[in-house]
Amino acid sequence: MTTDKRTPSPATCTLNGAPCRTRTGATVLTDICEHQKVSASSKHHLVPGVVERLMQSWSTKECYDHISPVSIPSHGAVVTIIEQTRRILFPGYFTSAKLHAANLEYYIGNETAELYEKLAEQITMAIRHDCRRHGQPCTNCEVRANEMAYQFIERLPDIASILAQDIRATLEGDPAVNGPDEIIFSYPGLRAITVYRMAHELHALGVPIIPRIMTEWAHGETGIDINPGATIGPGLFIDHGTGVVVGETTVIGSNVRIYQGVTLGALSLPRDAGEKMKHKKRHPTIEDNVIIYSNATILGGDTVIGAGSVIGGNIWLTESVPAGTKVVLKRPELIYQHSRADA
Repeated sequence: MTTDKRTPSPATCTLNGAPCRTRTGATVLTDICEHQKVSASSKHHLVPGVVERLMQSWSTKECYDHISPVSIPSHGAVVTIIEQTRRILFPGYFTSAKLHAANLEYYIGNETAELYEKLAEQITMAIRHDCRRHGQPCTNCEVRANEMAYQFIERLPDIASILAQDIRATLEGDPAVNGPDEIIFSYPGLRAITVYRMAHELHALGVPIIPRIMTEWAHGETGIDINPGATIGPGLFIDHGTGVVVGETTVIGSNVRIYQGVTLGALSLPRDAGEKMKHKKRHPTIEDNVIIYSNATILGGDTVIGAGSVIGGNIWLTESVPAGTKVVLKRPELIYQHSRADA
């Protein structure tokens, strides 16, 4: 008679359907497996209660909601429109395609046709969204959107011409620049101005919401906040740019230079200013050939900075300045304190 001397296999057990930890030749039961501990700590069963409270909250919203079969404009699609418009305005700068005389017309034609279709679609959504928001009857949104999109396309040559003057102003005003390529590729001032000039055209056409999406995107990208309703002449140069604010009813003439931190804003407004002040001029007018240095604040709809004036850094103005005026702060008293080495 032979004896099987093979080592017995470790015993297999389960605890509540899960395998236990084992040692060779013995079974060791654990109180509960790790998976079950994690499962027991889950709060998944509490989520429906939060959803119920959210539903109650949305049902009582007085100022916002968009629970509707009507599509709202796509933020991502609007950014795509910005980038495609830049490729058309600055051919060869923001594309991977190699452009030359033989294919330039085809490339621009294809890009412009695509831009028209994308823009018309988003404008249609914007108009429908506006109609729903204000309970308006049918406003022929698609017909209007097609017309607005074409009018924007028709304005592209003029926008390109104005941007050329903006670039020229930067070349003339910034000794640190090494040519137009550097400005187009890397200057946040030109990027913000470019987006503003697109958005302003759409704003002037009466396109809802999309112009503001555009300029607020540029604000996040550059730190420069230009409302699409502002009126800005050619040759604008924003140097450095971080913290610049240009309000909705601001009027800026030709060949104006603005440095970082400048605010062209409104005076203190009442709590109900949203409706009461909506169609009134609240922001200043800056005439031609003005220079405004860093951190200057100019406020008020009746404030006019005359042509050729220079506004120094850290100035606070709420009243008009005649043409050719230089406004600067009195030199502050500086105090120098030296510590003695033997002190």
